Amino acid sequence: MHDGETMSDGATMHDKAIEGDARAEAGAASTDDGAHRTGPDGHVRRDRTAVESEPEQAALPAVAEPGLSDAEIERLVAQGRTNAVETPTSRSIWQILRSHVCTLFNAIILVAMIMVLTTGSWRDAVFGLVIIINTAIGVVTELRAKITLDRLSILVSSKPMVRRGGRDLAIGHDDIVLGDLLWVRAGDQVPADGKVLHTWGLELDESMLTGESATVVKREGDTVLSGATTVSGMALVRVEAVGKHGYAAKLTAEAKVYKASVSDLKSGINTILKTMTVIVVPLCFALIWSQIHTVGGWQVALSTGAWRQAVIAAVAGVVGMIPEGLVLLTSLNFAIAAMRLARHKTLVQELESVETLARVDCLNLDKTGTITDGRIAMNGIEFLDGSDRKGGDGAVLSALYDLANEENPNGTGRAVLAYLGDRDVMPGDVAGRIPFSSARKWSAVARDTGETWYLGAPEVLMSAMGPASTTGSDEAGTEASHASYDGKDVADQVARHADQGERVLMVARCPADRSQGEAQDERTPDAPGGQQSAAGQDATMGEASMSMPSAARPVALVLCAEHIRDDASHTLAWFREQGVRCRVISGDNPVTVGAIARKVGLTGEREPRTMDARELPEDIDRLAEVLDRVDVLGRVLPKQKQSIVKALHQGDHVVAMTGDGVNDTLAIKEADLGIAMGNAAPAAKAVAQIILVDSQFSHLPDVVARGRQVMANMERVASLFLVKTIYSMLISIGVVLTAMPFPYLPRHITYIGALTIGMPAFLLALGPSSRRYIPGFLRRVVAFAIPGGAAIGLATLLNSWMLPPIMHWNLDHAADLTLLRSTNAVLIFVLAMLVLARVSRPLRSWRGLLVVVFAVAGVVGVCIPPVARFFAVIVPSGSMLVTTMVVLVLALAVYAVCRVAALPWSGRVSHDRRHRRD
Repeated sequence: MHDGETMSDGATMHDKAIEGDARAEAGAASTDDGAHRTGPDGHVRRDRTAVESEPEQAALPAVAEPGLSDAEIERLVAQGRTNAVETPTSRSIWQILRSHVCTLFNAIILVAMIMVLTTGSWRDAVFGLVIIINTAIGVVTELRAKITLDRLSILVSSKPMVRRGGRDLAIGHDDIVLGDLLWVRAGDQVPADGKVLHTWGLELDESMLTGESATVVKREGDTVLSGATTVSGMALVRVEAVGKHGYAAKLTAEAKVYKASVSDLKSGINTILKTMTVIVVPLCFALIWSQIHTVGGWQVALSTGAWRQAVIAAVAGVVGMIPEGLVLLTSLNFAIAAMRLARHKTLVQELESVETLARVDCLNLDKTGTITDGRIAMNGIEFLDGSDRKGGDGAVLSALYDLANEENPNGTGRAVLAYLGDRDVMPGDVAGRIPFSSARKWSAVARDTGETWYLGAPEVLMSAMGPASTTGSDEAGTEASHASYDGKDVADQVARHADQGERVLMVARCPADRSQGEAQDERTPDAPGGQQSAAGQDATMGEASMSMPSAARPVALVLCAEHIRDDASHTLAWFREQGVRCRVISGDNPVTVGAIARKVGLTGEREPRTMDARELPEDIDRLAEVLDRVDVLGRVLPKQKQSIVKALHQGDHVVAMTGDGVNDTLAIKEADLGIAMGNAAPAAKAVAQIILVDSQFSHLPDVVARGRQVMANMERVASLFLVKTIYSMLISIGVVLTAMPFPYLPRHITYIGALTIGMPAFLLALGPSSRRYIPGFLRRVVAFAIPGGAAIGLATLLNSWMLPPIMHWNLDHAADLTLLRSTNAVLIFVLAMLVLARVSRPLRSWRGLLVVVFAVAGVVGVCIPPVARFFAVIVPSGSMLVTTMVVLVLALAVYAVCRVAALPWSGRVSHDRRHRRD
């Protein structure tokens, strides 16, 4: 029989005589316009010869409802009752610009730059370029992420089909209005909430909304929700909620408000900036007052214009106290990490999220789309002991192939076909077919020999079978008994496989003598017979009263499961080694989820502890206690996912949440780090900080490792910058208190800073490191920086106060002042190199070579006359060399004293050799 034909409701596949009459009855009952046929079973069968030539709406069945009129549509549009809703996939350009421009750091530098510009010396305001560079790096990086994300969010699905004024029309998603009659077809994503008016076997995948991977059968009167995907069948739906009133839109609305990433690194830097702001403002005025007095007072300064140099000197001291290079390097390091991750198909929406990666100690995983890829895979077939397998195992496999080989097989059918195709199983001759239906939960095919094969849910097939027995034989005597089986034993086998997370289907067989016998019992008295279908052609029969013969017996179990990603076990093992606690949170059955968690080794050798989320307490504190003892949660609702993240926060955990559905958006938003898959719902991608563009779970270790590298290395270089801040502040205070000329020139600090902080810090920030980040960034950095900064500041001040009287220098003379400043420059350079060496430990690596290279570069540089003249450095010689050496010895002594004095309270510093792991 052809696919476009149907059989009568009372027919059975087992009687060839009934088939001809049934086909005639179906033909009379069907509506045939040459392009499609609607049979008495309600299923629409398209004529294959007309698919290419007829328009798309020819595939839609005829219905009585005309739909909305043009006047009604105009009225609803005027009232704003359309499906248009603002669904931003990322921050707007204005939000991005505002977040990167309006920062405390930019404000401080901008004010300082304006002060210098008022003096007319624009060359000394070049430091303000750091604002432009720093802002540009952040804006450009996030704009690139925005562009990529917006491209990912473009839907390529077909336009919704609605019925209006008696016609079927394709319209835009936003053009749907309240009350529209909407066609929901296989492969479509439901664009608006509605109620089913007519259904033709509609099955929906609501995993994006509920987290449950099982499909849901919809009947007349049932509600369909926007965001669900049509797996099979078709339905006519009346739209009952549009736009922001839809289910998916309401769920997403709570997650739409932008939430900035909490950056421990940037919080620490901002704390430093705030503290420095309190100190810098009064110190700036004090420096101006001090420097004006060094030139003879306000009257002289104003009459001669010397106030300009006083302002510039004061601002130079202030800018030296601000770790502007650290802010720039932080943004640059985040940007480099984001670009490196982009090469691995990982999109970073916010630069700060790179740092959050390093702090994660709890990772909540969504099963579907993360551990599994959403596909169904057939794991094998288990032949039942004592089952009736006439023709051997090959006959069973061939029948299974034909059972799965429907016109539009579902995911399970495709998995079976792939498994058998790899094993060269060939199809057989199909005389008749009952396609699979979720309502019936089985399918069947008939052979020309009269036997019938069934495939379906074990509990459904076994409930239709008669009691186990040993009776009957065929004419050839090859079947001494018919399908003696132990129902309890088969049920136990099914349960055992289900407990292992497998989806179990049963293959059953009904012999020809049995199937035809029962078929005769089911005939109506006036049913004519004698007609047969053409060999090898499918007979598609009506479903309304299709029944399975009680004589059928099980022959095999088909074992399927969600396809686990090949890299899932390795990825989870990496997280365990790194001390990250992983939990699986799913809307599926906890037994199934627990079995999958066991297969991928979620908890290593330990058995994962599972729990039904319906038993979770609502109190956050009690929930936090329960979560410490649970590894796998099933039947989790969207609100519960959010509560789980909140409960983990109660325990001071840094939580990362992966997800791909609308049901995950609240939890992703609540988590410290939201991670969405590239094929996730646009709402999920809009609130996530990290997007795995190709949806590969295996990228996560590299993502976390990159974050740890950034934090560990930034902790190193932050110490370098903070040392400069501390000694600049101490020297400025000393200058104010003694009204002495500034002990060095800004260009000296430029030279020293480039060789001991700027360039080394950039290289150190790019070095490898896999150490897990430990909270307390600011405390450790300050504890490290204070001894070094205090030593350099005190040594410079002591040298500036004590050396001139000893050397009989008059600082009012430019030559003597130049000698003092050169000596101080050498002193600061040597001590800064010691700080760099300590930060770079262990030195038996490329870091030791880095220190040597920059130390040599500093010495060689000042030996080059043009360089020495430009930076106003005098190379010591003769008695000056001896003096410089004595000064250095005393400075080293001051450095050692400061280091020893700081030991009791300095605490643990992450880049100290004793605590390093890389």
